[in-house]
Amino acid sequence: MPAKHFLNKIDLTSPGQLQTLVESRRIFNLNRCEFNVFETHQSAYHIPLTFSDFVITSMVRGKKIMHLFDEPAFDYLPGETLIVPANEAMVIDFPDASAEAPTQCVALALDAGYVKDTVNFMNHYYNSGEENHHWKLQFNQYHFANDTEISELINKLIRVCSGGDKAKDIFADLTLKELLIRLMQSQHMKQVSIESSTRPNQGRTHFVLNYINEHLTEKIAVDALSRQVYLSRNVFFKWFKEQFGITPLDYINNERIKLAKQLLAQPGNSIRSVGSQCGFSDVNYFIRLFRKTEGITPKAYQDCIIPAAS
Repeated sequence: MPAKHFLNKIDLTSPGQLQTLVESRRIFNLNRCEFNVFETHQSAYHIPLTFSDFVITSMVRGKKIMHLFDEPAFDYLPGETLIVPANEAMVIDFPDASAEAPTQCVALALDAGYVKDTVNFMNHYYNSGEENHHWKLQFNQYHFANDTEISELINKLIRVCSGGDKAKDIFADLTLKELLIRLMQSQHMKQVSIESSTRPNQGRTHFVLNYINEHLTEKIAVDALSRQVYLSRNVFFKWFKEQFGITPLDYINNERIKLAKQLLAQPGNSIRSVGSQCGFSDVNYFIRLFRKTEGITPKAYQDCIIPAAS
């Protein structure tokens, strides 16, 4: 997974108020969602959990092992989020949970009508007529690392839902809508990015991402990209952000950092040469951007990865 952005810590339930030591639950009900905080204070295995609504869960503390969608079990850790459809059975293991190191996660169960309205909003206002993209939540991409936007939105929802503001239903409604839109845009970007190398001429989105990845080591100007798809700079910028939730420059930089991580894992590559190979003319800018994206410097990353790979 790419670098993860962690949620803010939530106060643990005091021992005397715990309903149970396994998946003790605090519930905050709002008009359009139910906000839950789950805690487990002892090791446990094969604990079933099902929501009757679409749910967004995100880990705050500790570790779970998830059994989901009849696929192999996987570790679920802080800085990661899951989306699960309504009535989908989850089975959870808590191998490391204890009173001293409990697990804690949040779960937002969303009203089905609200999710449908938001998807319809996207299809009405953010649909490229040329490509006729159908917006939806994709459950083939259900487990992912939080990016900055996702973690900030979930942190805001935690504050709003657990707070006492009389207008919290309004604030939660706006933040939930943005969170759903960000999730759909992020999923769309990943899907198009996967498809673009094999089907670059399927549509404008595929062509643009394929062009970027083929020219990643070169200077890529937004003006040049907009000319490739016969759009003005301003229209192209707006279209790209609507499709993927980030700017063209953010996407280019993210892809360059992914390439940099591959090159840093190869012995003998200097930080300067990796930056240059990834299209960064200024090594200091490369180092700052890498640290902002990955949480550590390129040198620290290289020192970690090369011994592990050797």
